[in-house]
Formats: sequence, structure tokens, C-alpha cells
Amino acid sequence: MNGLVFSDSKSVMEYAAAQGLYEALVVQVKRDFTRANLTVAFDDNPRPKQLETYIREKIYLLLMERFPEYLNLMYAVDIPERAFKFLSITNTVAVAEQVTFLILKRELQKVVTKEKYRSGN
Repeated sequence: MNGLVFSDSKSVMEYAAAQGLYEALVVQVKRDFTRANLTVAFDDNPRPKQLETYIREKIYLLLMERFPEYLNLMYAVDIPERAFKFLSITNTVAVAEQVTFLILKRELQKVVTKEKYRSGN
């Protein structure tokens, strides 16, 4: 994943699927949402668009109504603070979409790292 640049959430999930890591990505998302004490309301095998939509809608809700829980999720996912200064803040919907992308990128990074050490490469 070093040197890979993703343009959006869809490209992150396409990469994960192409590398056989999509299922692990879903598991990692569920794990971190659960660590942040958030209910995960998608099935065990969501399609990529369903996963993206779920995360985006959850982020939107947290931003609008439960900001402390949003911050807790950002901590659980471990998104670097510097990533937030590149967000273009136009409206909450756009921010939720951009944060979804950050979450998926970070979660994929975790999955790739775990896979690398699991396989000994």
C-alpha cells in the first residue's frame, strides 16, 4: 500500500477487493465501530456501495447529533489529525463523505499491515 494513492472510497474498496482483502476490511470496520461503542447495522457481507453508504450516513448522524461519539470513532479508527486539515468544509454531507473516505483508507491500511505481518513479507 506504500505509495498507493486513492481518489475516493470506491477506489479503496476496489483495491481491497482486487487484493482479496475486502472481507477483512469489513471486519476491521466493524471492529473499530464496536470499539467506539457504536452499533453496526449492516450484515456480514455488505456490497461495497452498501458499506460506503452505511459509514457515510453514520458519520453524518454523529456529526449532526452526537459529536462526542464521532470523536470517539475517529480515535478508535486512528485517523491522524493532519488528515483533517485537508478536508474541504462546505457542508455536513460533503464532510461525511470525505471522512468516510478517510475511515476506509485507514481501515485498509490496518488490514494490509496485518496481512503483511501474517504472511511474513
